[in-house]
Amino acid sequence: MATIVVKQVGSPIRRPKEQRDTLIGLGLNKMHKTRELEDTPSVRGMVNKIPHLVQIIEEKA
Repeated sequence: MATIVVKQVGSPIRRPKEQRDTLIGLGLNKMHKTRELEDTPSVRGMVNKIPHLVQIIEEKA
């Protein structure tokens, strides 16, 4: 299964609750934390909702 590595690069302070909840849904809650997630449409949609807070570091096939 394909995976992506996502890194949090922005702070959730003073962001709307929806954006903070999206970060928590991705398993991110601290600056510079990384997670390896399955590359599914739902995960991609969550990442695309908060491109200013996260960065895709690596895509594995």
